[in-house]
Amino acid sequence: MSAASRAPQRSNRAVHSPDRALRAPRARRRATLAAGAAAAALLVSACGSGGTSGGGGNTNFVTGSDGISTVPRGERAAAPDLSGKTLEGEQLDVADYKGKVVVLNVWGSWCNPCRAEAKYFAKVAEEYADQDVQFVGINTRDGSTTAALAFEKDFGIPYPSLYDPTGKLMLRFEKGTLNPQAVPSTLVLDRDGKIAARALAQLDDERLLKMLKPVVAEK
Repeated sequence: MSAASRAPQRSNRAVHSPDRALRAPRARRRATLAAGAAAAALLVSACGSGGTSGGGGNTNFVTGSDGISTVPRGERAAAPDLSGKTLEGEQLDVADYKGKVVVLNVWGSWCNPCRAEAKYFAKVAEEYADQDVQFVGINTRDGSTTAALAFEKDFGIPYPSLYDPTGKLMLRFEKGTLNPQAVPSTLVLDRDGKIAARALAQLDDERLLKMLKPVVAEK
């Protein structure tokens, strides 16, 4: 018998390990967790430290020394789809407010600057309620609605907030636009649903009105 005939014959058939079947679901779970982490990382928690405008490309916006960024009327980008359930579990779509000026405030009950500015937002929202101005909150990174609802009650918030615990709504804003990049962030949408102004830091009523009044005055 030759040496070749005595050699053990190897099968071309792939060897399947029972662990391999378990690896695929685990890999998918890791990918899902990584995607969630990326979303959280993109939404920077400035909590009063502000932020910088930017995003690459032709941004078309100018940031003043007060940290408020604005865009000329003819160069504004449309806000993305911002719809979902509110903290109260009701359906809300910001697009339904087209024709009004919309103030979007990104906040969390865990964020001290958000708590500091809440009374000013409640005050201005009530003052401008009869001037075709609609305030909408976007609550983020609150693990449940309990603390967020208590926040609204404590500060007398008279307007609804979309519940966005993982920041998915924030990721819908296009790069290079006046996108929210911090908590808190405030955006003002004109009557056509386009982003007219943005601030990435805590606001008082004076700075909030500085953002809001010019857009309300547009006809």
